[in-house]
Amino acid sequence: MEVSDFEEETLKKRHKKNPFTSSMVEVNSMHEDDDNDRLETARARFSNVIKRHTALAERLSRDSDKMIFQRLQKEFEAARASQTEEVYLDGEEWNDGLLATIRERVHMEVDRKAMLAETDVIPNHHVEDKITYRVGNKVICCLEGARIGIQYETTFAGDPCELYHLVLESRSFLEKMTVLEHTIPFFLPLREAENDLLSSNAMRFIDYIGELLQAYVDRKEQVRLIKELYGNQIGELYHSLPYHIIEFVLDDFPCKVIVSLRYADLVSVLPTRVRVIAWPIDQFKKSEVLGAHPSPTRLSYAEDALKSMSLPEAYAEIVLKLRQVIQEIFEDRNPS
Repeated sequence: MEVSDFEEETLKKRHKKNPFTSSMVEVNSMHEDDDNDRLETARARFSNVIKRHTALAERLSRDSDKMIFQRLQKEFEAARASQTEEVYLDGEEWNDGLLATIRERVHMEVDRKAMLAETDVIPNHHVEDKITYRVGNKVICCLEGARIGIQYETTFAGDPCELYHLVLESRSFLEKMTVLEHTIPFFLPLREAENDLLSSNAMRFIDYIGELLQAYVDRKEQVRLIKELYGNQIGELYHSLPYHIIEFVLDDFPCKVIVSLRYADLVSVLPTRVRVIAWPIDQFKKSEVLGAHPSPTRLSYAEDALKSMSLPEAYAEIVLKLRQVIQEIFEDRNPS
């Protein structure tokens, strides 16, 4: 709604009657402009710091992680190529007893090779079966040197994604297993999980790492997909390294929409804290004329969608209804 001639004339008369008040308004406006400039400068610097931090983290870890991944991938492929059987486990078949059996097989193989080395006997490759176990998205196999290898196969929307490796060392049944090496991203809490779970519940530790990796890949792929599908509508997008904090801004609409997502933990694929704020652009323009402050609006329908759907699905739902919702907000605040 445009400002009428009567309203403009009224503003001019107020300015003539009380020039001091008008001057104070101008001074306050100048201070607000300065504050806005400082805020934009701070946001730009913060954005640059995030980009530099991400680039540095990738550069520091890329080469070493790539070498470890290639070496472990070859070792896992060799172990699976030499297997005599692959056993698929479901539900209760994957338990502490089976994990103890795998540890026993590892130590028996080490002892057998040590005895062969001492007696110079020609090894019989058919004496010991080499079994690989598949549990959900995990492949568990026995590696050389009293080691147990776990390969995690992540997926998104039914398609395979990244592979990750975890190697546990089992020196003896009297000692707890330890993480020897891995290709898990450094920002996921592997060491904390090792300290909390590995010695007391090794099976739960193995499962938990799989849940961490799958949830991380799921969140990351959701962000990648909305950038790929709707990148022209997204003005700014920020996320933490584990993608458990995600924020983005929509500019290509009659309002500026700020979306903020927080995940309760690193195994969540849906956010638990969601905030979607809309700032109508037309309201900004009118407020500048009248000297008032524009007020934002929370979009509850958008928050509900983000809490119950994947990010790409929720985004499509938000955009589908956004113009209509903003129009209704305008009509409620500016009745004719």
